[in-house]
Amino acid sequence: MQSDDIQQAAEDLYHAERKRQAIDPITLRFPDMDINDSYAIQQQWVNKKIADGRNVVGYKIGYTSRAMQKALNINEPDYGVLLDDMVFADGSDIDVSQFCDPRLEMELAFILKEELSGENVSVFDVLNATDYVVPALEIIAARSHRIHPENQYKRTVRDTIADNAGNAGIIMGGRPIKPDATDLRWCGGMLYLNGLLEETGLAAAVLNHPANGVSWVAKRFAPHGVSLKPGQIILSGSFTAPIPVSAGDTIHADYGPLGSIACHFV
Repeated sequence: MQSDDIQQAAEDLYHAERKRQAIDPITLRFPDMDINDSYAIQQQWVNKKIADGRNVVGYKIGYTSRAMQKALNINEPDYGVLLDDMVFADGSDIDVSQFCDPRLEMELAFILKEELSGENVSVFDVLNATDYVVPALEIIAARSHRIHPENQYKRTVRDTIADNAGNAGIIMGGRPIKPDATDLRWCGGMLYLNGLLEETGLAAAVLNHPANGVSWVAKRFAPHGVSLKPGQIILSGSFTAPIPVSAGDTIHADYGPLGSIACHFV
């Protein structure tokens, strides 16, 4: 893609969010675009949000399960950017109309106390650099159609990455724990929608250990001289399938010993 094409695609996604109206997947116009084009679009979209006064507070990692990677014919996760206006409080009433086709996933969030950088960041480096780990729900949205309503075209991973890896919000709650307080692989949860159990999962589904998700994004940024900073929130990757939410829905996410998160969509 040419630079003007990248800028226009970012503009289109930006206005899709503002108008609450999904656009055609970018790959419909540019079928030969690659992953680098997708991240370039994402960065231009983030730049527009920063120009609006938003601040980067962290990152999210997606497509961490091998099953999902195989289904999409990819061999690595993806990442998106967390902005300050994406953070919602536990117990919030959340206006569902601000999102395009919203869905919800269960994750663990790592809150850093030290910088992480370089191409050799290990799981142990991540754990040592983490202040605490806390249960989190990620709100994912689709500023470009997941399935086109007219021709049934399914957007690709390149479209998702361009769309900030689908990220639209994060809700943290429950009980924060130190990263060495338990075996994080065995942290799991049950996701209830309107009192009905919809999804369950274990954090081991995230690249065998959720800290691997944080390690991956640190390594991914290394060639660009970008590091993960103290105080940033790193969503390590979902261990449940996404569930659609709409106005009137009540969510209860039970993380067992780590407590729970609740919210209501209005």
